[in-house]
Amino acid sequence: MKRLRVALAQINTTVGDLDGNVRKIIDAIRDATERGVDIVAFPELAITGYPPEDLLLKSSFIKDNMDALNEVKAQTGDIIAIVGFVHRSDDIYNAAAIIHNGEIIDIYHKTHLPNYGVFDEFRYFQTGSRCPLYRMGDIVFGVSICEDIWYPDGPPTIQALYGAEVLININASPYHRRRIIERQRMLSVRASDNAAIICYVNAVGGQDELVFDGGSMVIDESGELLSMARQFEEELLIVDLNLESVFRKRLKDIRRRQAVVGLKGNRVEVIDINRRAGLRSGIPLSSVGLSRVSFLEEEEEIYSALVLGTRDYVEKNGFKGVLIGLSGGIDSSLVATIAVDSLGKERVTGVFMPSPYTSIESREDVQELVKNLNIRLIELNITPIFEAYLDLFSSVFKDLPQDVTEENIQARIRGNLLMALSNKFGLLVLTTGNKSEMSVGYATLYGDMAGGFAVIKDVPKTTVYRLARWRNSRSPVIPERVLIKPPSAELRPSQKDTDTLPPYEILDPVLKAYIEEDRSFDEIVDSGCPEDCVSKVIMMVDRSEYKRRQSPPGIKITPRAFGKDRRFPITNAYRSF
Repeated sequence: MKRLRVALAQINTTVGDLDGNVRKIIDAIRDATERGVDIVAFPELAITGYPPEDLLLKSSFIKDNMDALNEVKAQTGDIIAIVGFVHRSDDIYNAAAIIHNGEIIDIYHKTHLPNYGVFDEFRYFQTGSRCPLYRMGDIVFGVSICEDIWYPDGPPTIQALYGAEVLININASPYHRRRIIERQRMLSVRASDNAAIICYVNAVGGQDELVFDGGSMVIDESGELLSMARQFEEELLIVDLNLESVFRKRLKDIRRRQAVVGLKGNRVEVIDINRRAGLRSGIPLSSVGLSRVSFLEEEEEIYSALVLGTRDYVEKNGFKGVLIGLSGGIDSSLVATIAVDSLGKERVTGVFMPSPYTSIESREDVQELVKNLNIRLIELNITPIFEAYLDLFSSVFKDLPQDVTEENIQARIRGNLLMALSNKFGLLVLTTGNKSEMSVGYATLYGDMAGGFAVIKDVPKTTVYRLARWRNSRSPVIPERVLIKPPSAELRPSQKDTDTLPPYEILDPVLKAYIEEDRSFDEIVDSGCPEDCVSKVIMMVDRSEYKRRQSPPGIKITPRAFGKDRRFPITNAYRSF
């Protein structure tokens, strides 16, 4: 019986930390070797971390990445390691090295380079042109990189038609909500259509605004999910494959026979590896069971992404801890909870900055939250500072009524105080604005937008409530009143968000249609939204681009986030209604 033991090394790399990434890779190779693995595969660009962006324009970085690969090569014994790196040849390529016994057997170049959404690979890489196969005794497998497998006629399909029974695809596929379900469906179709087993390894970890969610998986030749690694955690997923089932499936596949006939005369290169699959280190194949993991519920999935993205941004950038301005509202309460779940209570400090308009209820809610989270609280009353501002401007603003100017002064005082605390104590300020607010510009530039990382920047307000309720179902930390009271910035008497914005249950669907789906004014109106509401929202979104350009990075959790995903001109005279 043809058997193969494969390990998918779902590791958390850091862009530019070549030494650290190499240590993780070598440790995983040693672990896999001790556990009798035949092939161990690592994520896309595991040596450099993904995405390295304009580091790729530095020749020294390319050289150092090649030197790092040589370190891995020297530590690879009688196991086949598939390692993502940047290959310099006539140009540079997003590549996978196939390594065995201290030698690079071959280098595969990524064929399909994504250049949409957050991806910008045409800016850096040359397109690959080879589609090799690798033969280990009587087992044939193919290697491809990320986007290559999303095309029905991509390299994995060609490799399968020429005899590859196992298709190994290495990835750095960023997270957005329910993305893992899309991947699993696509991989199931590829596996079934090609009558091949697909081993899909994905990166895990946070990198600036991106989160890589792992979820590496093995799909059998019938399209069934055999095994899956956990999301948002490092893991070495080991699976034993029975390749006889691939042969049996292909015996009955008439479509495949006809496709193979059509390929005659266009032979692919077959590279022999002097190794046979089989028992290693005395570990029987049957001892490695299938690691079935069910998909997370949507709220848990999003929350886990926010926790991982926050932790890695703080850790990888060397911050001691974080500061959060606490208002007693839902957004700051959720951000503080995420911060504690990410970093631990000792590294989170809340700052309460009441003004003349801060309610007693808000003070009580802040105190209850701080007690539940067991974090440090600093209180700085901004009323004297606000009054000093009003006195300073009294002659300039004479006879003019108070308006948003005075509201924004309060927000900017708070931003100034937070940044002073950040400077003094070396703590990162987490901003608390959500996607609904950032979309329509319901935020103060240099005020509540001041900070270093925007945890819920891509989380719509209605989703903020869902996440808070889900988190409270695990252990109640966010005060119940915060979940039910009308949201308010409390910058003037009796202020409510609905004084300026449509209710969030109406606003969020309009924003999703306009921002994430690019629907027109007429399409959104036809879906049932009032014309005046849609026109107001679209105008607010378009006019707020200049603010969003100056906001800190935040974690991407929707299919289309602001920033790399959605790139609109600030100076823009086009109107769709």
